[in-house]
Amino acid sequence: MRGGNVRIRMRRAGLSAAVAAAVAVTAATPVQAQDYRAARTSDGEPDLNGIWQALTTAHWDIEAHAARSGPIVELGALGAVPGGLGIVEGGEIPYTPAARAKQQENLARWWELDPAIKCFMPGIPRANYMPFPFQIIQTPENVIFAYEFASASRIVYMNRPDFESPGDNWMGHSRGHWEGETLVIDVSAQVPDTWLDSSGNHHSEEIHVLERYTATGPDHLHYEATITDPKTYTRPWKVSFPLYRRIEENMQLLDFKCVVFAEELMYRHLSKGVWKGGDPE
Repeated sequence: MRGGNVRIRMRRAGLSAAVAAAVAVTAATPVQAQDYRAARTSDGEPDLNGIWQALTTAHWDIEAHAARSGPIVELGALGAVPGGLGIVEGGEIPYTPAARAKQQENLARWWELDPAIKCFMPGIPRANYMPFPFQIIQTPENVIFAYEFASASRIVYMNRPDFESPGDNWMGHSRGHWEGETLVIDVSAQVPDTWLDSSGNHHSEEIHVLERYTATGPDHLHYEATITDPKTYTRPWKVSFPLYRRIEENMQLLDFKCVVFAEELMYRHLSKGVWKGGDPE
């Protein structure tokens, strides 16, 4: 039935039957087991160090979706939202009816309400599939994730299952351990203010994310996240997609300190005319 649900949703979105069928097969086909064994760090764990990036349209919508126009006419085709096959296993987020209605309300005003537009840190899992690279840095005690977008970062505390967060924050509280070739990260204590994409997909303060990073080759990781939030969803659900190593010469994260790009959007009502040379009202 999962494939049928995906077809229905994508046809409503205006996608062709052929594409809908391809998505249904993709959504219903599990990732095959991998025999790859990653290189090792000095402490004998899989070496996931490097700069990685997702190549999906999940930043705009994690569910299967057709292309749609953007909010700024002057940007034309370059301001449009590209279509995508989605990264949600099964094709559709299992919202409660009230939560789905809220998502639709968010979608209707996404260019005003998406927290990422205001340069707020994206949270987990969204930080991993935005159209920006991120870097993984391993030590025996911690794994550091540094994200280009908004200069966000997080520390994964390894082998410290009892280490609790002192409070909720934008990037959550991450505790990790190894299961063979897989880095498993338990993410809790996230604020409810982040979205999962630019289509209004949302969560509450009860969100819990269990991430799994597995090397499937020297330059590829398989990413999977199980998301639980009984206040918003009827059951736990998963997203999954590949991550690709950035192998360009001298590849590095660059600054994208986006606060300056969002200031006028957020605060011009408080100082109207200042940026334009006029008198504040």
